[in-house]
Amino acid sequence: MQRVVDAADPCATQLLGRTLGQCLFPGAVLALTGQLGAGKTFLVRAIAEGLAVPDSRVVSSPTFVLIQEYRGRLPVYHFDAYRLRTLDEFSQLGVHEYFEGDGVCLVEWADRVEPILPIERLNVQIDVTGERSRRFQLNASGDAHEALLREACDAQSRSGDAACPPLHSQP
Repeated sequence: MQRVVDAADPCATQLLGRTLGQCLFPGAVLALTGQLGAGKTFLVRAIAEGLAVPDSRVVSSPTFVLIQEYRGRLPVYHFDAYRLRTLDEFSQLGVHEYFEGDGVCLVEWADRVEPILPIERLNVQIDVTGERSRRFQLNASGDAHEALLREACDAQSRSGDAACPPLHSQP
């Protein structure tokens, strides 16, 4: 199942991320790809808000630590494969245990570790279409991730032009 979402500005990206976060389920895997600066971490921050992470300002790119963990409605495991040289390095992080757990796995630079990722997942390709605009190509595989994509797209269409509050929660 595939969907394309055009986000005209960062607010639209925030709303997409929050909506995805609200719809995520235990064991969900999101594989994020896109050029450097496309907004992968920005989207993850918005997803964390949708998952009720108390203060999404703690979300940062885990490039140098490889994985960050956040507590919200579900545990959030945020991976960054940018600096990994081999698939084995990613595997040695214990990713299979995370993928089979009760949390949500968000993998930046997923194209670098694609052979290790679960077959059932939501692929999110982010393309820069302008200085502030992005195109999100969402491709779900597996019944649960297809249902997630349907639910998120339905919720996104119902939200219309909802107001976009700042991207962080107050403690």
